[in-house]
Amino acid sequence: MTYISDIQLDDRNLPSPTPEIDQERKLAIFDLLESNSFSLPSNGNGELGQGPYRLAISIKDRRLVFDISTEAKVKAAEFHLSLGPFRQVVKDYFQICESYFDAVKNLPTIQIETIDMARRGIHNEGARVLQERLEGKASIDDQTARRLFTLICVLHFGG
Repeated sequence: MTYISDIQLDDRNLPSPTPEIDQERKLAIFDLLESNSFSLPSNGNGELGQGPYRLAISIKDRRLVFDISTEAKVKAAEFHLSLGPFRQVVKDYFQICESYFDAVKNLPTIQIETIDMARRGIHNEGARVLQERLEGKASIDDQTARRLFTLICVLHFGG
């Protein structure tokens, strides 16, 4: 029962996303709901917070907010993370994504593959930063971290 069963992004104050960003967002949410690993530490009584979890992600007061509740809508946790550690990797990720989307339209396969390898490397770095920021607050596996990082990028740049 240590997984996310519902994800909501608070993007009400953001501009409409580009078609590419909207597609990345939809794919990340779909993949997360299909398979993820998310658990909270024990509550002091040796019990893990009971999942599955509902996760709402937003940016408030220049902080990344993870609002976590149970499926019964009982609040389980809330984390406020500084955006500072994410800024450079998110910026790098969006720059490489732009290069990748342009390359797909114009460049030979070998050059596209090279850019895609760099894109995956930056994406992995973003996932690693997220895992570090959540250490002691929540445990997530590598794939869950990658998909959550994609959603953070969508919120961070807002399309």
